[in-house]
Amino acid sequence: MNTRAFIGLGSNLDEPAEQLRSALQALDLIADTRLAAASALYTSDSLLPGQPRYTNAVAAIDTALAPLELLDALQAIENDQGRVRQERWGPRTLDLDVLLFGDQVIDVPRLQVPHYHMHARPFVLYPLAELVPAEFRLADGRALAQLLEDCPFVGLERL
Repeated sequence: MNTRAFIGLGSNLDEPAEQLRSALQALDLIADTRLAAASALYTSDSLLPGQPRYTNAVAAIDTALAPLELLDALQAIENDQGRVRQERWGPRTLDLDVLLFGDQVIDVPRLQVPHYHMHARPFVLYPLAELVPAEFRLADGRALAQLLEDCPFVGLERL
């Protein structure tokens, strides 16, 4: 049985838009997984000063993988695209985050779903809103419409 999952994509190094396009193709190549849809690309300032602007998107995938298997596959894609993990909030060629995994709430050391910061990140919420119906609710019950209202479209530029 397949689960609809939503993946956040971000990059601010080595031609970020191309990094995201390559990552979208790679998502479709994960075993037992298919890319169902992708949002537009958005640019935004880094959360930390002094870093290049980020390019972000959200992808919808259908997968038969378990959540941690999917996480492993995403980290392999990051590594293949030159991701170096030096600092938690440092610049990166590619960042892939499991935002939502079906109707599951997951809280294990390697993975928290819904993603623990997505409610405060317009570069996640607005691309996600392109892929789901207006009345969409996260697995923890929060309404996406309310999250959007609480997190204005500030500092984002749709490409």
